[in-house]
Amino acid sequence: MNKGIVLLSGGLDSTVSVASLIKDVKFELALTFDYGQKSAQKEADAARRVADYFGIEHKVIKLDWLAQITKTSLVSGEIPKIDMRQLDNISVTKESCKDVWVPNRNGLFINIAASFGDSLGGAFIVIGANKEEAATFSDNSKQFIENINLSLEKSTACEVKAVAPLIDLNKEEIVQRAIELNVPLNLINSCYMDTEKHCGTCESCSRLKRALIKCGRTELLEELF
Repeated sequence: MNKGIVLLSGGLDSTVSVASLIKDVKFELALTFDYGQKSAQKEADAARRVADYFGIEHKVIKLDWLAQITKTSLVSGEIPKIDMRQLDNISVTKESCKDVWVPNRNGLFINIAASFGDSLGGAFIVIGANKEEAATFSDNSKQFIENINLSLEKSTACEVKAVAPLIDLNKEEIVQRAIELNVPLNLINSCYMDTEKHCGTCESCSRLKRALIKCGRTELLEELF
């Protein structure tokens, strides 16, 4: 059985990625990154809940220097609000992407995880990249995963490979998979904010809400939002 290390934010995508592979991959570690984002503690708490549920060792890695070099609203400033009706407006989501972009975030996270994977003698680095967010976030795209794997072939001494099991799915399809796999969605946190519950207005919240509604899981709205 292949070893795995998951980049676990505690959100929908990373959680369902684990559930999609748990029968075929032995997850050695779940990594959560704290780069000073407003939701850092909520992400760490949710990731720990999810890791405990799946029986995976959890580690939080602090990247204080990343907060110092980014102007992202995830760290400081006002996070853009996007209504569910605006999610398919590419001009709106591209502007939101600029506001929340963190320099080389997924590339950095994958390479840090790859160091752990290399030390284990090889591992899949599991990331929750998906088709819906790839439309505006280039580091969620299939091409990004393919290209970083070319780099990992040379930068690691054994087989370390980035794997994105949701790469061809949109959020509705991801929630549907979660339902099929009996994923405890009440454990997740997909919000950009540090509010007690999901804020319900950031892009990530709006995408989650829309998907839950389309899949008929409206009972989770009151619990999560």
